[in-house]
Amino acid sequence: MKMILIPGRSAKQGTSLNHGKLKEEYIETTSTLEMNPDDMQKLKLSDGDSVRLKNATGEALVKCIAKKPGDLPSGMAFIPYGPPSSQLMESDTAGSGMPISKHMEIEIEKL
Repeated sequence: MKMILIPGRSAKQGTSLNHGKLKEEYIETTSTLEMNPDDMQKLKLSDGDSVRLKNATGEALVKCIAKKPGDLPSGMAFIPYGPPSSQLMESDTAGSGMPISKHMEIEIEKL
């Protein structure tokens, strides 16, 4: 299923690993894909299922969780900035910090 992925900073991420965030918490937070429950149902996914995200730039393995339908429209997904989202970004963007907007089309497949 093709969707639009929106990478962004999560409120849970904090500012950096130097501000009291454990490495495991950072990895867990940045490896979670948030989706509309209707899209998860179409893909036969449940909270915690692993999925592969693919686009022309790369691929990433993440776990998915449902968001309230009003928080995220159908056809769009959110992932916090981190190693998985960087694997999907173009090389000129991935290392440049956090662009304001970097929406990208991705293919999602259940593992």
